[in-house]
Amino acid sequence: MWYFADWGYMLLLLLIPGLWFWYRRRGQRREATIRYSSIRGIKALAGQRQGWKAELLFALKLAALALLFLALARPQKGDTVREFSTEGIDIMMVLDISSSMRAVDFQPNRLEAAKTVAREFIEGRQADRIGLVVFAAESFLQCPLTIDYDVLKQLLDQVDIIEEKYDGTAIGMAIANGVNRLRESQARSKIIILLSDGRNNAGELDPETAAGMAQSFGIKIYTIGAGKLGQAPYPVQVPSGRIQYRLIDVEIDEPVLQGIARSTGGRYFRATDEAHLSSIYEEISKMEKTEVRVKEYVNYHDLYPVFLLPGFLLIVLTILLELAVWRRFP
Repeated sequence: MWYFADWGYMLLLLLIPGLWFWYRRRGQRREATIRYSSIRGIKALAGQRQGWKAELLFALKLAALALLFLALARPQKGDTVREFSTEGIDIMMVLDISSSMRAVDFQPNRLEAAKTVAREFIEGRQADRIGLVVFAAESFLQCPLTIDYDVLKQLLDQVDIIEEKYDGTAIGMAIANGVNRLRESQARSKIIILLSDGRNNAGELDPETAAGMAQSFGIKIYTIGAGKLGQAPYPVQVPSGRIQYRLIDVEIDEPVLQGIARSTGGRYFRATDEAHLSSIYEEISKMEKTEVRVKEYVNYHDLYPVFLLPGFLLIVLTILLELAVWRRFP
Protein backbone atom coordinates (compact mmCIF):
# COMPACT_ATOMS: atom_id res chain seq x y z
CA MET A 1 0.00 0.00 0.00
CA TRP A 2 1.44 3.35 -1.11
CA TYR A 3 0.93 6.52 0.88
CA PHE A 4 2.18 10.12 0.59
CA ALA A 5 2.90 11.60 4.01
CA ASP A 6 3.04 15.23 2.71
CA TRP A 7 0.57 14.86 -0.12
CA GLY A 8 0.16 18.64 -0.44
CA TYR A 9 3.36 18.78 -2.49
CA MET A 10 1.60 16.64 -5.09
CA LEU A 11 -0.36 19.76 -6.08
CA LEU A 12 2.88 21.24 -7.41
CA LEU A 13 2.75 18.64 -10.19
CA LEU A 14 -0.04 20.72 -11.72
CA LEU A 15 2.64 23.29 -12.61
CA ILE A 16 4.40 20.85 -14.97
CA PRO A 17 1.87 20.85 -17.86
CA GLY A 18 1.42 24.63 -17.38
CA LEU A 19 5.16 25.25 -17.71
CA TRP A 20 5.36 23.06 -20.82
CA PHE A 21 2.43 24.88 -22.41
CA TRP A 22 4.05 28.23 -21.56
CA TYR A 23 7.36 27.13 -23.09
CA ARG A 24 5.78 26.01 -26.35
CA ARG A 25 3.72 29.20 -26.67
CA ARG A 26 6.80 31.29 -26.00
CA GLY A 27 8.70 29.51 -28.79
CA GLN A 28 5.84 30.00 -31.23
CA ARG A 29 5.71 33.76 -30.55
CA ARG A 30 9.46 34.04 -31.18
CA GLU A 31 9.13 32.25 -34.49
CA ALA A 32 6.24 34.47 -35.50
CA THR A 33 8.24 37.69 -34.91
CA ILE A 34 11.38 36.67 -36.87
CA ARG A 35 11.68 38.33 -40.32
CA TYR A 36 13.99 37.08 -43.06
CA SER A 37 15.10 39.11 -46.08
CA SER A 38 15.39 36.06 -48.28
CA ILE A 39 15.06 32.29 -48.48
CA ARG A 40 18.85 32.04 -48.50
CA GLY A 41 18.96 33.58 -45.03
CA ILE A 42 16.48 31.05 -43.69
CA LYS A 43 18.54 28.15 -45.02
CA ALA A 44 21.68 29.58 -43.51
CA LEU A 45 20.07 29.92 -40.12
CA ALA A 46 18.36 26.54 -40.20
CA GLY A 47 21.60 24.74 -39.57
CA GLN A 48 22.24 26.85 -36.51
CA ARG A 49 18.78 26.56 -35.04
CA GLN A 50 18.40 23.24 -33.38
CA GLY A 51 15.12 23.82 -31.53
CA TRP A 52 14.56 20.15 -30.69
CA LYS A 53 17.61 20.23 -28.43
CA ALA A 54 16.21 23.12 -26.45
CA GLU A 55 12.86 21.37 -26.12
CA LEU A 56 14.56 18.19 -24.92
CA LEU A 57 16.55 20.09 -22.31
CA PHE A 58 13.43 21.83 -21.05
CA ALA A 59 11.54 18.50 -20.92
CA LEU A 60 14.37 16.96 -18.87
CA LYS A 61 14.22 19.90 -16.48
CA LEU A 62 10.45 19.44 -16.07
CA ALA A 63 10.90 15.70 -15.46
CA ALA A 64 13.54 16.44 -12.81
CA LEU A 65 11.21 18.97 -11.21
CA ALA A 66 8.33 16.46 -11.17
CA LEU A 67 10.53 13.85 -9.50
CA LEU A 68 11.64 16.36 -6.87
CA PHE A 69 8.00 17.28 -6.15
CA LEU A 70 7.21 13.57 -5.68
CA ALA A 71 10.16 13.19 -3.33
CA LEU A 72 8.95 16.19 -1.30
CA ALA A 73 5.55 14.49 -0.94
CA ARG A 74 7.35 11.71 1.00
CA PRO A 75 6.06 8.55 -0.67
CA GLN A 76 5.84 5.61 1.70
CA LYS A 77 4.98 1.95 1.41
CA GLY A 78 2.99 0.39 4.20
CA ASP A 79 3.35 -3.22 5.33
CA THR A 80 0.62 -4.66 7.53
CA VAL A 81 2.11 -6.19 10.67
CA ARG A 82 0.20 -8.50 13.00
CA GLU A 83 1.41 -9.27 16.50
CA PHE A 84 -0.07 -12.23 18.31
CA SER A 85 -0.01 -12.57 22.07
CA THR A 86 -1.48 -15.40 24.09
CA GLU A 87 -2.63 -15.58 27.67
CA GLY A 88 -2.63 -19.20 28.72
CA ILE A 89 -4.29 -20.85 31.68
CA ASP A 90 -2.81 -23.03 34.42
CA ILE A 91 -4.06 -26.62 34.57
CA MET A 92 -3.34 -29.34 37.14
CA MET A 93 -4.30 -32.81 36.02
CA VAL A 94 -5.07 -35.01 39.05
CA LEU A 95 -5.11 -38.71 38.23
CA ASP A 96 -6.21 -41.68 40.35
CA ILE A 97 -3.65 -44.51 40.30
CA SER A 98 -5.27 -46.80 42.88
CA SER A 99 -5.51 -50.54 42.19
CA SER A 100 -9.09 -50.29 40.93
CA MET A 101 -7.73 -48.43 37.88
CA ARG A 102 -6.65 -51.89 36.60
CA ALA A 103 -10.26 -52.66 35.69
CA VAL A 104 -10.65 -53.44 32.01
CA ASP A 105 -14.00 -51.82 31.29
CA PHE A 106 -11.71 -49.38 29.43
CA GLN A 107 -9.16 -50.70 26.98
CA PRO A 108 -6.51 -51.76 27.79
CA ASN A 109 -7.49 -50.67 31.33
CA ARG A 110 -8.76 -47.55 33.06
CA LEU A 111 -5.35 -46.07 33.83
CA GLU A 112 -3.85 -46.58 30.37
CA ALA A 113 -7.00 -45.21 28.73
CA ALA A 114 -6.84 -42.17 31.02
CA LYS A 115 -3.16 -41.63 30.18
CA THR A 116 -3.84 -41.82 26.43
CA VAL A 117 -6.64 -39.28 26.63
CA ALA A 118 -4.59 -37.03 28.92
CA ARG A 119 -1.76 -37.09 26.37
CA GLU A 120 -4.17 -36.07 23.60
CA PHE A 121 -5.47 -33.26 25.81
CA ILE A 122 -1.93 -31.98 26.42
CA GLU A 123 -1.12 -32.04 22.71
CA GLY A 124 -4.23 -29.98 21.98
CA ARG A 125 -3.29 -27.12 24.31
CA GLN A 126 -1.17 -24.07 23.47
CA ALA A 127 0.63 -21.63 25.78
CA ASP A 128 -0.89 -23.23 28.90
CA ARG A 129 1.10 -24.38 31.88
CA ILE A 130 0.09 -27.93 32.77
CA GLY A 131 1.10 -30.06 35.74
CA LEU A 132 0.32 -33.57 36.95
CA VAL A 133 -0.59 -34.93 40.39
CA VAL A 134 -1.20 -38.64 40.96
CA PHE A 135 -2.84 -40.15 44.01
CA ALA A 136 -3.91 -43.28 45.78
CA ALA A 137 -3.83 -43.38 49.61
CA GLU A 138 -1.32 -40.53 49.31
CA SER A 139 -0.86 -37.74 46.76
CA PHE A 140 2.32 -37.18 44.75
CA LEU A 141 3.47 -34.40 42.44
CA GLN A 142 4.47 -36.14 39.21
CA CYS A 143 5.19 -32.93 37.25
CA PRO A 144 5.03 -29.25 38.30
CA LEU A 145 3.36 -26.67 36.09
CA THR A 146 5.27 -26.45 32.84
CA ILE A 147 4.99 -25.48 29.21
CA ASP A 148 7.48 -28.18 28.23
CA TYR A 149 4.87 -30.64 27.01
CA ASP A 150 7.46 -33.20 25.91
CA VAL A 151 8.77 -33.55 29.46
CA LEU A 152 5.22 -33.64 30.82
CA LYS A 153 4.24 -36.46 28.44
CA GLN A 154 7.36 -38.44 29.36
CA LEU A 155 6.47 -38.18 33.05
CA LEU A 156 2.87 -39.11 32.26
CA ASP A 157 4.06 -42.25 30.46
CA GLN A 158 5.93 -43.31 33.63
CA VAL A 159 2.75 -43.31 35.74
CA ASP A 160 1.66 -46.77 36.88
CA ILE A 161 -0.67 -48.41 39.38
CA ILE A 162 0.41 -47.83 42.97
CA GLU A 163 1.87 -50.62 45.09
CA GLU A 164 -0.64 -52.48 47.24
CA LYS A 165 0.73 -51.08 50.51
CA TYR A 166 -0.05 -47.53 49.34
CA ASP A 167 -3.46 -48.40 47.90
CA GLY A 168 -6.49 -46.25 48.65
CA THR A 169 -8.29 -43.18 47.34
CA ALA A 170 -7.44 -39.84 48.97
CA ILE A 171 -9.47 -37.45 46.83
CA GLY A 172 -9.31 -34.62 49.37
CA MET A 173 -5.51 -34.77 49.65
CA ALA A 174 -5.15 -34.92 45.87
CA ILE A 175 -7.23 -31.77 45.45
CA ALA A 176 -5.23 -30.03 48.18
CA ASN A 177 -1.99 -30.92 46.41
CA GLY A 178 -3.31 -29.46 43.16
CA VAL A 179 -4.52 -26.32 44.95
CA ASN A 180 -1.11 -25.89 46.54
CA ARG A 181 0.48 -25.80 43.06
CA LEU A 182 -2.05 -23.29 41.72
CA ARG A 183 -2.74 -20.95 44.64
CA GLU A 184 0.04 -18.47 43.77
CA SER A 185 -0.60 -18.59 40.05
CA GLN A 186 -1.28 -15.27 38.29
CA ALA A 187 -2.93 -16.94 35.29
CA ARG A 188 -6.24 -15.67 33.96
CA SER A 189 -7.84 -19.03 34.74
CA LYS A 190 -6.80 -21.85 37.06
CA ILE A 191 -8.36 -25.29 36.81
CA ILE A 192 -8.01 -28.81 38.17
CA ILE A 193 -9.13 -31.84 36.17
CA LEU A 194 -9.70 -34.67 38.65
CA LEU A 195 -10.23 -38.23 37.42
CA SER A 196 -11.14 -40.99 39.86
CA ASP A 197 -12.95 -44.32 39.79
CA GLY A 198 -13.73 -44.66 43.49
CA ARG A 199 -14.75 -42.95 46.69
CA ASN A 200 -12.66 -41.07 49.25
CA ASN A 201 -11.39 -43.60 51.81
CA ALA A 202 -7.96 -42.28 52.79
CA GLY A 203 -6.13 -39.09 53.67
CA GLU A 204 -6.49 -36.51 56.43
CA LEU A 205 -8.58 -34.05 54.41
CA ASP A 206 -12.11 -34.62 53.18
CA PRO A 207 -13.02 -33.65 49.58
CA GLU A 208 -15.52 -30.95 50.60
CA THR A 209 -12.95 -29.06 52.66
CA ALA A 210 -10.40 -29.34 49.85
CA ALA A 211 -12.99 -28.01 47.38
CA GLY A 212 -13.56 -25.04 49.69
CA MET A 213 -9.84 -24.30 49.58
CA ALA A 214 -9.91 -24.39 45.79
CA GLN A 215 -12.89 -22.03 45.71
CA SER A 216 -11.13 -19.53 47.98
CA PHE A 217 -8.23 -19.34 45.50
CA GLY A 218 -10.48 -19.01 42.46
CA ILE A 219 -9.65 -22.50 41.20
CA LYS A 220 -12.25 -24.33 39.12
CA ILE A 221 -12.44 -28.12 39.36
CA TYR A 222 -13.72 -30.44 36.64
CA THR A 223 -14.36 -33.93 38.01
CA ILE A 224 -14.57 -37.16 36.01
CA GLY A 225 -15.93 -40.44 37.32
CA ALA A 226 -14.38 -43.29 35.31
CA GLY A 227 -16.08 -46.69 35.17
CA LYS A 228 -19.02 -48.59 33.76
CA LEU A 229 -22.30 -48.68 35.57
CA GLY A 230 -22.74 -51.69 37.84
CA GLN A 231 -19.76 -54.04 37.67
CA ALA A 232 -16.50 -54.16 35.75
CA PRO A 233 -14.01 -56.98 35.00
CA TYR A 234 -10.87 -56.85 37.12
CA PRO A 235 -7.66 -58.88 36.58
CA VAL A 236 -6.65 -61.21 39.40
CA GLN A 237 -3.56 -63.42 39.50
CA VAL A 238 -4.35 -66.94 40.70
CA PRO A 239 -1.81 -69.19 42.51
CA SER A 240 -0.82 -70.83 39.24
CA GLY A 241 0.37 -67.46 37.97
CA ARG A 242 -2.37 -67.10 35.39
CA ILE A 243 -4.51 -63.98 35.14
CA GLN A 244 -8.23 -64.39 35.58
CA TYR A 245 -10.93 -61.78 35.57
CA ARG A 246 -13.62 -61.34 38.14
CA LEU A 247 -16.35 -58.76 38.38
CA ILE A 248 -16.01 -55.97 40.94
CA ASP A 249 -18.52 -53.34 41.90
CA VAL A 250 -17.95 -49.88 40.46
CA GLU A 251 -18.06 -47.57 43.49
CA ILE A 252 -17.79 -44.03 42.21
CA ASP A 253 -18.91 -41.47 44.77
CA GLU A 254 -20.79 -39.36 42.24
CA PRO A 255 -22.53 -37.06 44.78
CA VAL A 256 -19.15 -36.03 46.18
CA LEU A 257 -17.60 -35.47 42.74
CA GLN A 258 -20.67 -33.52 41.65
CA GLY A 259 -20.49 -31.36 44.79
CA ILE A 260 -16.79 -30.60 44.24
CA ALA A 261 -17.44 -29.43 40.68
CA ARG A 262 -20.54 -27.45 41.58
CA SER A 263 -18.96 -25.59 44.51
CA THR A 264 -15.96 -24.46 42.44
CA GLY A 265 -17.82 -23.51 39.25
CA GLY A 266 -16.70 -26.59 37.36
CA ARG A 267 -18.63 -29.55 36.01
CA TYR A 268 -18.94 -33.28 36.67
CA PHE A 269 -18.67 -35.88 33.90
CA ARG A 270 -19.22 -39.63 33.91
CA ALA A 271 -17.08 -41.67 31.54
CA THR A 272 -18.14 -45.25 30.85
CA ASP A 273 -15.60 -46.08 28.12
CA GLU A 274 -12.48 -44.64 26.48
CA ALA A 275 -14.41 -42.93 23.66
CA HIS A 276 -16.65 -41.17 26.18
CA LEU A 277 -13.61 -40.18 28.25
CA SER A 278 -11.94 -38.69 25.16
CA SER A 279 -15.04 -36.63 24.34
CA ILE A 280 -15.12 -35.32 27.93
CA TYR A 281 -11.56 -34.01 27.70
CA GLU A 282 -12.38 -32.44 24.33
CA GLU A 283 -15.38 -30.70 25.89
CA ILE A 284 -13.29 -29.38 28.77
CA SER A 285 -10.69 -28.14 26.28
CA LYS A 286 -13.39 -26.21 24.39
CA MET A 287 -14.75 -24.66 27.59
CA GLU A 288 -11.31 -23.57 28.79
CA LYS A 289 -9.85 -21.76 25.81
CA THR A 290 -6.54 -19.93 25.69
CA GLU A 291 -7.03 -16.23 24.95
CA VAL A 292 -5.28 -15.03 21.80
CA ARG A 293 -5.01 -11.27 21.15
CA VAL A 294 -4.09 -9.88 17.73
CA LYS A 295 -2.61 -6.39 17.36
CA GLU A 296 -2.52 -5.09 13.81
CA TYR A 297 -0.74 -1.98 12.55
CA VAL A 298 0.84 -0.66 9.36
CA ASN A 299 4.60 -0.13 9.25
CA TYR A 300 5.51 2.55 6.69
CA HIS A 301 8.87 2.77 4.88
CA ASP A 302 10.04 6.01 3.21
CA LEU A 303 10.54 5.68 -0.55
CA TYR A 304 11.50 9.27 -1.42
CA PRO A 305 15.01 8.20 -2.55
CA VAL A 306 13.32 6.33 -5.42
CA PHE A 307 12.30 9.74 -6.83
CA LEU A 308 15.00 11.98 -5.40
CA LEU A 309 17.96 10.13 -6.91
CA PRO A 310 16.60 10.00 -10.51
CA GLY A 311 15.62 13.67 -10.20
CA PHE A 312 19.12 14.60 -9.14
CA LEU A 313 20.62 12.55 -11.98
CA LEU A 314 18.37 14.29 -14.51
CA ILE A 315 19.59 17.69 -13.26
CA VAL A 316 23.22 16.58 -13.63
CA LEU A 317 22.46 15.23 -17.12
CA THR A 318 20.85 18.50 -18.16
CA ILE A 319 23.86 20.51 -16.99
CA LEU A 320 26.26 18.21 -18.82
CA LEU A 321 24.26 18.45 -22.05
CA GLU A 322 24.18 22.24 -21.87
CA LEU A 323 27.82 22.79 -20.94
CA ALA A 324 29.62 19.94 -22.63
CA VAL A 325 27.73 18.04 -25.33
CA TRP A 326 25.57 20.84 -26.77
CA ARG A 327 27.81 23.65 -25.69
CA ARG A 328 26.80 27.05 -26.92
CA PHE A 329 29.48 29.18 -28.46
CA PRO A 330 29.15 32.97 -28.52
